[in-house]
Amino acid sequence: MFQNKTIPLTYLGPIHLFAYVVNSSKVTIEQHANYQRKTYSNRCSITGANGPLSLAVPVVNVKNEKVSLKNTQISYDTDWQKQHWRSIVSAYNSSPFFEYYADDFAPFYEKQYKYLIDFNMGLFQVILDELELDMEIKLTDEYLHLNDDNDDIRRLIHPKSKPEDDEMYQCLEYRQVFSEKYPFIPNLSVIDLLFSKGPETYDILKDSILLK
Repeated sequence: MFQNKTIPLTYLGPIHLFAYVVNSSKVTIEQHANYQRKTYSNRCSITGANGPLSLAVPVVNVKNEKVSLKNTQISYDTDWQKQHWRSIVSAYNSSPFFEYYADDFAPFYEKQYKYLIDFNMGLFQVILDELELDMEIKLTDEYLHLNDDNDDIRRLIHPKSKPEDDEMYQCLEYRQVFSEKYPFIPNLSVIDLLFSKGPETYDILKDSILLK
């Protein structure tokens, strides 16, 4: 069990991330880093009838200025909430545990959150509750510079990083909703695992980290 891991802010974060969360007694979430495009802060991947599908939460234009994740606002110029929820339902309504968990996630696609961090942290807490994890969660008081020690996994949890390069992580396959159509798709959003395996999710995540 890890004492503390510094992790990035994520939208329905990937399995690789939650494997570390489950194996930690405390997590520190970076909220003062500048918002960056094409990270897990506002996007996740799920499975769909046509293969992997990326869902991205639009944010208020920050092209010409640096805005911290804490102050990043969600844009509602498009009805992305309806699109995301429709995609999630379409992907997982036939999965074994979707009906069991769906009502806990649905409200996040009805209420309009002003800030990305509030939306993400709300979903993060729901996932912890589903996993029956009672753990300490701390948001940074100031920006923490990236650290190469083992307690900081922000470099590992990035769309450009390959989970297979992480010597402490092993990808454990499970039956996915479109497994008859596609080979196993690794490291999707943790909801893919949750809707597919239900209470077994905790054990799969726990066993995904090779503790020495």
